[in-house]
Parts: sequence; C-alpha cells; structure tokens
Amino acid sequence: MALAQIRDEPLSVDEVISAVRDPACGGITVFLGVVRDHDRGQEVASLDYSAHPTAEARLIEIAELVAGRSGPVRLAAVHRSGHLAIGDVAVVVAAAAPHRDGAFAACRDLIDTLKSEVPIWKHQHLGHGDTEWVGMP
Repeated sequence: MALAQIRDEPLSVDEVISAVRDPACGGITVFLGVVRDHDRGQEVASLDYSAHPTAEARLIEIAELVAGRSGPVRLAAVHRSGHLAIGDVAVVVAAAAPHRDGAFAACRDLIDTLKSEVPIWKHQHLGHGDTEWVGMP
C-alpha cells in the first residue's frame, strides 16, 4: 500500500499517481469520485463527509486485502472528509500494475470495497433545503 488516508483538505490527483508509480508497472489506473449536483432524482447543493475514528485504519486494511488478491500492484486511496461543494473531488483511488488489466481490476476492486466497507458517511444538503444521510449503517 503506497498511500491510504482520509483528509479534510482538497485532494491531489498528482500525489496519488506519484504514490503508485513504479518502474515495474506499465499500467496505472485512476478513479476520481466527484460531488455531483443530484442524487436519486433530487438536487444536491453540497455535502459533508464524516468518517468514523477507525475509518483510516479500515481503509489501510482494505487496501492490503485488495493488494493481496490482486497480484503485483501498488495501491493508493485518499478520501475527503468535511464540507464539499459540487465538483469537488471526494475520493482518488489509483492502482499500478505490470499490465493494464491488473491495474483496472485492482482499482475497481479498491473503490468498490472502500465504498462498501470503510465507515465514511455522506450528509447531503438538498436543493430544497432538506438534508439526508447516505451510507449510514
């Protein structure tokens, strides 16, 4: 695992790519999760991410698990916490592998597992003034 963090400041795509670069890896895949202006048919004005105190440790565990089942890869994942506006980058995940197939598979596995297992919750501020929590247990 090259990098696994939860931060309350803007994320750097270049930092995440640099973390996975390796002379043995010919393929690097990057996924960006960006705050969109709608969710399930409702307008979204902004959102706040809250992370459980164990979230970063769980992110590291998941990255190690994905690396273990993905073969020779380098992985990085950084997720935002705090207030985000429409268009802000919420998560950056990257995988580097000797070949593109391995990089694509590991990147997808990491983001999918992160979304389902890391305790990070989204509090959406809707366009009509209401709020809702998403991803709560």
